[in-house]
Amino acid sequence: MPKKGGATKKAGGGGELSRFLETHLQTINDTYQMMAEAAPGGGLERTEWSEVVKLGDQVSRQATVAGMLWSGDLPDVETLKENVVAYFNILQGFLLVCHGSMVGAGPTLHKSICSAAKNVVDSSFSLFKQAVAAYESRSPDRKTAIPPVTGTVWEACLALKKVPTNNCTAIGRAMTQIGVYLKDILREMKELPIGDSSDSTAEKSSNGAVDTTSCSDRDEMSSDLELDDDFTEEEVAVAKLVVTVASDSLAVVKEVIRFITGLLKSSGNQSGANEDKVEPMEKLLIYCREIADQVNDLGASVYPPQDTSQMTLTVKRLYDGINGMRKEIGHLGGSPASAFAAIEGLEKWLGSLEAELADDVANEMENLKIRH
Repeated sequence: MPKKGGATKKAGGGGELSRFLETHLQTINDTYQMMAEAAPGGGLERTEWSEVVKLGDQVSRQATVAGMLWSGDLPDVETLKENVVAYFNILQGFLLVCHGSMVGAGPTLHKSICSAAKNVVDSSFSLFKQAVAAYESRSPDRKTAIPPVTGTVWEACLALKKVPTNNCTAIGRAMTQIGVYLKDILREMKELPIGDSSDSTAEKSSNGAVDTTSCSDRDEMSSDLELDDDFTEEEVAVAKLVVTVASDSLAVVKEVIRFITGLLKSSGNQSGANEDKVEPMEKLLIYCREIADQVNDLGASVYPPQDTSQMTLTVKRLYDGINGMRKEIGHLGGSPASAFAAIEGLEKWLGSLEAELADDVANEMENLKIRH
């Protein structure tokens, strides 16, 4: 028995490669954590993103070499160790170049770069962990299991070409994602069983967004939902206003994106031309995200029984977000007339919703008096 165990240990490398790999994984982890904690301070020379892409290409090529080596006829352990060293040296260099590209990066750009780098690191870890485990266990699936994992490294490296290369682009993309998020919320809210478009102010917002859902579609959706969601007349009125607020919130975000795009175009493409705009743009992004989150909370609150006090608090937070947004747009200068008009339209419907909620509270208090 001891002899058989010894033979198994020799065939599988006795975990020697696992221990060897672990030291390299830890080094990369430490480097990534340093990079993820904060961007380098100002005054340093920034590494161009094109250099990061070049290093990414090297990682991709080295992944190809590793995939062929570990899935083919395996050489001795020392050759495999050399492959691990070569790969992780390039990966370490890749992370250091990523860190250099973060000079002057705001929170949004820093997050984008870290996310892209982490995808390369995670896919690399998966490749080598699986390769070493398959080698040490002498897995018969090694030749078919390793190539797909190699492909994930290629994809992560290829995605580097799509990473935003400056603060303004990163912020603009993040705002676009918020717009998509709001659009999804609005689509779900339009499925509420709250009546057709003939008498619904929610179907047409102050910004002209019209619901094109057919009456037959609405009837079908209503029949599916009315058993679970029994809206009172007052709750229907509130729900319709919430849908309109969601629609106008989406319109505000779209106008903010247009405003920023126009602002950046007017500044030209000179290096550093828009750096003074990064801080107010980051704050504007925060307010856009807060507004989207509050709209989502409103959408979740429209289902019976409605909590009018909670909805009133959410409306107040929306007002706070709008005021902050207006302030930061003012700091950016440019031509914000369309953005301000969209904000005023949203404020109008928030006022209507606030008044409707106040009436509901008053009616509830009156009903309590009658009962007593």
